[in-house]
Amino acid sequence: MDWLREHPEVKTIRIAAADLNGVARGKRVPARFAEKVLTEGTKFPYSVLNLDIWGEDIEDSPLVFESGDPDGILLPTERGFLPMPWLDAPTALLPLWMFHPDGRPYDGDPRQALAQVVARYDAAGLVPVVATELEFYLIDDSGRTLRVPPSPRSGKRRTGGEVLSLRALDAFDQFFSALYDACESMDIPADTAISEAGPGQFEINLMHQADPLKAADDTWLFKMLVKGVARQYGFAASFMAKPYDMWSGNGMHMHFSILTKQGKNIFDNGGDEGTEALRHAVGGCLRAMPGSTLLFAPHENSYDRLVPNAHAPTGIGWAYENRTAAIRIPSSGPKARRIEHRVAGGDVNPYLTVAAILGAALNGIEEKLEPPAAFQGNAYDQKLAQLPGTWQEAIDAFADCPDIKRIFPDHLIENYLMTKRQELHYMAELSDEETVELYLDTV
Repeated sequence: MDWLREHPEVKTIRIAAADLNGVARGKRVPARFAEKVLTEGTKFPYSVLNLDIWGEDIEDSPLVFESGDPDGILLPTERGFLPMPWLDAPTALLPLWMFHPDGRPYDGDPRQALAQVVARYDAAGLVPVVATELEFYLIDDSGRTLRVPPSPRSGKRRTGGEVLSLRALDAFDQFFSALYDACESMDIPADTAISEAGPGQFEINLMHQADPLKAADDTWLFKMLVKGVARQYGFAASFMAKPYDMWSGNGMHMHFSILTKQGKNIFDNGGDEGTEALRHAVGGCLRAMPGSTLLFAPHENSYDRLVPNAHAPTGIGWAYENRTAAIRIPSSGPKARRIEHRVAGGDVNPYLTVAAILGAALNGIEEKLEPPAAFQGNAYDQKLAQLPGTWQEAIDAFADCPDIKRIFPDHLIENYLMTKRQELHYMAELSDEETVELYLDTV
């Protein structure tokens, strides 16, 4: 309550948790009732964390009619109250996660799934250090055709992509200044911003931190924030995997290293190649990659991004300092030796993505799993095993993957499969224009 006492201008709060698609589900509450939420929590039906991308119940889900649609208990996460700078009225957000009434964590909550992976690392005496890089487009969606919004400074529209262009960044300087101020107020460690290959496409890195739950929280909150601030300036921001057919898609690359409790990087052997533990982590990530693809590419549109020669990986392989690889070992000083996982799109649920990558890496370390040799050259020219090429193939691979069953609770796997199978069925009824309209803001 201290935060609210320091901000008496805040009259309403939002209380919210992430569903399986990463969509914020919650309630609006007058600030004068905030203490009750802090001490007692609030109730949502369990089924609310298992809605499809339209926000509809999952047909035949045992969470709904079969069980009477019972409530779980939502309690505040460690984050506490956060400002919501994209709203006109001063408002606070209180992030929540779900438990059973007897206090047990609810296995269908994606944040709880990540917490279970982090607990495995803690039991092994290890601390994962995580950073994410998020690509997004700024889009004028006011007409029938998506296009680059006019610059708030000049009123002009850029028609092409400008990689690492200061001019492209400066054209939206007011937006980025407001965004960085908002990140500061929400304790989101936004670092470097660059312009990317698509028109109106940008990337912002979030700083690495030895707390995967906070890193995933930051990523979830950052996506919400970017979309909200963009609307303040009269345009959309979208993390949709592939909003334009002819331009590159949006990725969410994840960097991670693993420390001992004493702070030593277990990937660092003093040289460029890294340790056996690094190779074993890579081996685990590669083995789990086909089954994890549904988490890295969770929507129909996601598979438009995962095509050859489109700056997104399609082959299951790894390499040193090679951005065509699904897993890249970036050049760095030995103490910063790390793995970059490049498969996920910008449309993912960050909690599930971070859990899948860290869980697969730990599986590999525990089994001392050796990866194939690192390749050199263009990954698209290599004879590599391929990621699932369609949504249906990814659903089937997820359902059959032993690594997924080791990383995630059975209940979450069952719920996620029901969700994706329902979405696959109903997406077939939508036109291309309706598909873009659906995904542009929701993911």
